Amino acid sequence: MDHVDRILAQWSRERPDLDVAPMGLLGRFGRLRAHLAREIERVLAEHGLSRASFDVLATLRRSGAPYRLSPGDLLAATMVTSGTMTNRIDQLEKTGMVERVQNPGDGRSVLVGLTPKGLAAVEEAVTAHVENQHRLVEALSPAERQELDSLLRKLLATFE
Repeated sequence: MDHVDRILAQWSRERPDLDVAPMGLLGRFGRLRAHLAREIERVLAEHGLSRASFDVLATLRRSGAPYRLSPGDLLAATMVTSGTMTNRIDQLEKTGMVERVQNPGDGRSVLVGLTPKGLAAVEEAVTAHVENQHRLVEALSPAERQELDSLLRKLLATFE
């Protein structure tokens, strides 16, 4: 029995009229999310990054060379508010990881791009991040990972 099982047993005892099975599933999602977030943040911190800064750097890196996006494109890719994105860009610019450059296609706007320092940082961090992700799911066989991924995709599709 895990922590969630104990909670479910208590509710089943106190309210046998309720089907609390979804509570177990969602409770485990929440607890698992917290554990995974801690482990991911620990690895990113070892590379001098927060989850927020890594999110911006990784978005720029996976966009392909020359690793530049408009603030609006960054905003759409990361799903945060414009104020939050501006703050993230400002902080990364202060550390020399990104720079704002004039958009060659539209002189009225800017693009946010990785600097050589930012590119080096994200390359190192993403390698460690992916290794960590493999470690975090190693309790599941490849077939179990595939099955869980399929089920989560199906559930997520109902919201997106």
